[in-house]
Amino acid sequence: MHKNNIVTIVALIGAMLLWASSFIALKFAFMYYDPMVVIFARMAIALIFISIFFRRVFKNITLTKSNLKYLAIMALFEPCLYFIFEAEALMHTTASQAGMITALLPIMVAIGAWLWIGEKITKYIIIGGLLAFVGAIWLSLGATSSDYAPNPIYGNIMEFLAMVSAVGYTLILKYLSKNLTPLFLTAFQALVGTIFFAPFILLTNATIPTEFPLEASLAVLYLGIGVSFGAYGLYNYGVSKIPASEASLYINLIPVFTIILAYFLLEEKFGWTEVSGSVVILLGVFIAQYKPNKITVTSKA
Repeated sequence: MHKNNIVTIVALIGAMLLWASSFIALKFAFMYYDPMVVIFARMAIALIFISIFFRRVFKNITLTKSNLKYLAIMALFEPCLYFIFEAEALMHTTASQAGMITALLPIMVAIGAWLWIGEKITKYIIIGGLLAFVGAIWLSLGATSSDYAPNPIYGNIMEFLAMVSAVGYTLILKYLSKNLTPLFLTAFQALVGTIFFAPFILLTNATIPTEFPLEASLAVLYLGIGVSFGAYGLYNYGVSKIPASEASLYINLIPVFTIILAYFLLEEKFGWTEVSGSVVILLGVFIAQYKPNKITVTSKA
């Protein structure tokens, strides 16, 4: 396998691992802080951290009117709309049901990339995507959850809208990554997210914290640096290197990593249903990445 392919795969797997860990970090953070405060804080922390690389962010960056338009739309999709729908979803439905909705994302991206960007959909992407989708449903149905779901139908609709936002973000990201660096795109998301969510603290009457417990504060710090900067940076890099339809298939790894992390960090049960579902997802991602070698026949004259 080519070195660049290995780096891309490692980057995408790393992004999925960081995103999976965010569910556990959010559990700790939401115990003490208002959800809107957490979302704003993680964006602001990511922006402050990215400012360390200020010179590199704008290195060799040339912005056009077209780029600015698509940058604004990308940031509107994610983090703005995505985080609003995601926060609303997690307050009304269970993590397992949300995971089932999330499993639709790779297929939605593949269809969107085919319609808008003109990316080819191979039979291996279709087979792998469907297999990973089945595995994600299997995994979600088998996972034990203690989350309270006062209105799961409404919550699932919000999660689906979050996935629609994620599709728009991924497709526009693929378009912008041709001319803009992953670091710049990550910095732009953090900037817009910080500005966008600041007034939400007032509009939603969010409770401003007066105490800062160490565990919850470290969770918010991790969400800002590890997830909002690290995960998005790695994913933006991965999308810039391979087709959007292929990169999005790695999202099916998030439920796998979440259950593994929850087993070790939260002591949640991990049974054979979870093991088998995880194997099916991994198999689906592997199949989707398969590219048969073309055999060329040369004739001797």
